[in-house]
Amino acid sequence: MKILEVIPNNRKKSFEVKIKKGLFEIPYARLRLKPTLLDKIVEVFVDKELASKGFTYKLQSGKEDSVLIDQVLEYNRDSDYLHQALLYKLSLEAQTLLEKSKLTKRAIIRRMGTSPTHFYRLLDQTNTHKTVDEMIKLLNALDYEVAIKLKKVA
Repeated sequence: MKILEVIPNNRKKSFEVKIKKGLFEIPYARLRLKPTLLDKIVEVFVDKELASKGFTYKLQSGKEDSVLIDQVLEYNRDSDYLHQALLYKLSLEAQTLLEKSKLTKRAIIRRMGTSPTHFYRLLDQTNTHKTVDEMIKLLNALDYEVAIKLKKVA
């Protein structure tokens, strides 16, 4: 997801980040390098070196920092981003459990009733075309039950 435009809003003390999906904000308070009244933002731009997936801002003091789109989406609790992050975590967990498992990969594939190609796609954490249901099926085949735990966002 690429950033189209970023605008500092000093009245709100936040950056307004425009992507295809819409406009998102990230407050200055969430930044590692926070602007102050004595050290204001002098430049902000979509950073091409970050493949337009982040922006960089510079302060009067000469210090600079970058913010990635993932940080913005996580702060705004974007449902698509959170879904992809969940799939990523489940894939990494499945990889770890597979290494510990005494079952062969072929036995797991048979348990799932799937093809080897599909099995390896599920293990690939970069594959974004899988579902939570498929990951639960894989984890069950590894003899693990998936439990959902809700916790209040801080």
